[in-house]
Amino acid sequence: MRWWDRLTAWDRAHPVAADAAMVLATLLVTVVLGATTYNPSGLWWAVAFTTPLAVRRLWPVASAVTVFTVGLVQLVFWVLELNTGAGAVPNLGHAMVLVSMYSVTMFGPRWAYRTAAVGSLVGAAVLGASVTATTDDLRAGLIATAVVGLSAMTAFAFGLVRRSRREQVDALHERARRLEAERDQQTAAAAAAERARIAREMHDIVAHSLSVVIAQADGGRYAGATDPEAAVRSLGTIAETGRAALTDMRRLLGVLRTDADPPGHRDGPDTPLRPQPAADQIAELVEQVRDSGLEVSLVRMGTPRTLPPGTGLAVYRICQESLTNVLKHAGPQARATVLLQWGATSLVLEVSDDGRGAAAADDGAGQGSIGMRERATMLGGTLTLGPRPGGGFRVRAEIPIPPAPQEDR
Repeated sequence: MRWWDRLTAWDRAHPVAADAAMVLATLLVTVVLGATTYNPSGLWWAVAFTTPLAVRRLWPVASAVTVFTVGLVQLVFWVLELNTGAGAVPNLGHAMVLVSMYSVTMFGPRWAYRTAAVGSLVGAAVLGASVTATTDDLRAGLIATAVVGLSAMTAFAFGLVRRSRREQVDALHERARRLEAERDQQTAAAAAAERARIAREMHDIVAHSLSVVIAQADGGRYAGATDPEAAVRSLGTIAETGRAALTDMRRLLGVLRTDADPPGHRDGPDTPLRPQPAADQIAELVEQVRDSGLEVSLVRMGTPRTLPPGTGLAVYRICQESLTNVLKHAGPQARATVLLQWGATSLVLEVSDDGRGAAAADDGAGQGSIGMRERATMLGGTLTLGPRPGGGFRVRAEIPIPPAPQEDR
């Protein structure tokens, strides 16, 4: 069936050329078969019936109007006996009326094929009346009317079936195209969301680690001349912070690797996989910031409990970003307080300081407060930040959490 598929594809791609070939083949068969039967006038009628079908798909209405007009003119000539009768002898040209009926039903607008159907029935009735009047035989007229009318309605019905199937196929193709477009949009949206998530994670890791490194480097530089041990401690903290940041970056960038990468290539032999940080690691974060030279205290209220991974990560990152801003903007000798208040259905995280009160809204790339607010909003929570009365800066996030389990009594 490959040759048939290729022929069908060519027919769809070149409708005018295919229909012109059909017209030439029909005229050739008409001439060969009717050479001994038809007079030249009959052959000219066949040409007039057949030629308009070369554009039956390009201009279906114009083609049908031309063919039906030729049929009507020939019928008038025959009725008035202005022709010798040879042109009215049935031939392949007359069959083109049925092809035109099918074509306008298949490719034309609704009003066109409905008009053609009514016109065919009227023409069949006129032909039957003409046969009855000419032969004085009612039975012959009824037979002519029935044959022509049924032939036209058969072509009409076949065209409707084909039109319905074509519309269904077109609808399926359009639906598939829309689904493919929606899938591409969803894929693009998911990729954009993942890029935004990775950007937030990278910002939190890099900004926090660099802030600690800068603070330690500044402190070690001033202490180097008078307190070598403090300088050594600062260098140790810088090394530990750098290694931790490198480990986090390798773990984060591992999600960008493809499945084709070798198993050991994703994170390296010295980078073990570990879970994302969570709220119960905020104490370690506070201790790390305290080692960098910032005086920071941690206050816990309520009963801590295990949080969903996404919620715990968001709380940790908000706290990390807030402390990073304190290191960057609060100034020397600033003190900070981290408050974790566990409620029945919410967790309140508050990071405040008594510094200059001008913590940056972002880092110049829109990743500071925007990232914190996105994390809180994504979990259905709220985040407020701004200067404190009397000086300093405060970041307060309230995140909904699952209710505490009821203990059996």
